[in-house]
Amino acid sequence: MANIHVNIGALSLRNPVMTASGTFGYGIEYADFMDLASIGGVIVKGTTLQPREGNDYPRMAETPMGMLNCVGLQNKGVDYFCEHIYPQIKDIDTNMIVNVSGNAPDNYAECAARINELENIPAIELNISCPNVKQGGMAFGTSVEGASAVVKAVREVYKKTLIVKLSPNVTDIVSIAKAVEAEGADAVSLINTLMGTKIDIEKRKIMLSIGTGGLSGPCVKPVAVRMVHQVSNAVNIPVVGLGGISSTEDAIEFLMAGATAIEIGTANFLDPAISEKVALGINDWLDRHGVKDIHEIIGVV
Repeated sequence: MANIHVNIGALSLRNPVMTASGTFGYGIEYADFMDLASIGGVIVKGTTLQPREGNDYPRMAETPMGMLNCVGLQNKGVDYFCEHIYPQIKDIDTNMIVNVSGNAPDNYAECAARINELENIPAIELNISCPNVKQGGMAFGTSVEGASAVVKAVREVYKKTLIVKLSPNVTDIVSIAKAVEAEGADAVSLINTLMGTKIDIEKRKIMLSIGTGGLSGPCVKPVAVRMVHQVSNAVNIPVVGLGGISSTEDAIEFLMAGATAIEIGTANFLDPAISEKVALGINDWLDRHGVKDIHEIIGVV
C-alpha cells in the first residue's frame, strides 16, 4: 500500500479525503453509512457566534450536473455547539474540524476563540464568503482588505490549524490567497460555491427565496481545478481542493493540480459513503500506477 498520509499545517491526516462543510452535518448523521475513521477529516456544518434561522424557503434548486442552495448558514450558534454537539463528536477517530462564519471580524474571532478551547477540535475552516454587513453585503472573501481583516482578527485568538476557505466569485483568487497567507493562514481551501440563479419559466419567477444561491456539484469542477492549480503555484501553504469531486479520478485530478488534500461535498447527497470509497480508491489508484507515496503526484502538473 502507498503512503497516503498528508499534513495540513500541524494537522495530520491519515489520508487526503475530508468532507465539505454543509454537506455532512456534524458527521454523526453519516455514521450508519460509513466508517468516519476511514477518512482524513470531517468539516462540520457552518457555525456562527449567534444562532441563525437561515433563509426562507425555497432555498434549494437542482441544476444540470449540480445544485443551487441559499440555506443561509442555519445553525444554533457556537455555545450550543460547544455544549451539545462537541460531546457527541469529540471522540470520533478522525480530525473533526469546525467551519466558522460571521458578519464582522470581531464575531468571527469570538466564535473561533470559543472553539479554540475545545481540546479535540484540532482546526477550523474559516468561511470568508459571508456578507460583510459594514460594506453593503459584499463578501469578505471578495477583497484583499476584507479577507485580511477577518484572518488577522481570528489569528490573534485562534492558536490551532487555521484553514481559510476562499470564494471563487472574484477576478483574482491568487491575490486573496496570498493575503490570507500573509495574515497567518496555515492553509487555504477552495473553491466555495459559485453564485448563480434559476428561473421557473412557467411561474415566471426565480426559484430561490433570496434570488441567488451557491452553485455546487460536478458542473463547477473545471473552475475549481483551475483555481487550485493557480493558487498552489502562488502560495507556500497547503491547498485543500474542493468543487464537484464525486469520484476517485476527480480527487486524483485535484491532487495533481496541487491540492494536498480534498473535500467532498455535493456528492454526499447522492452517495453517503462516497468519501470512504474515494479514500480507498486513491490508495488503489496509487498501487495500480506504481506510486509509493501520494506526494509523488501532488502538484505534478
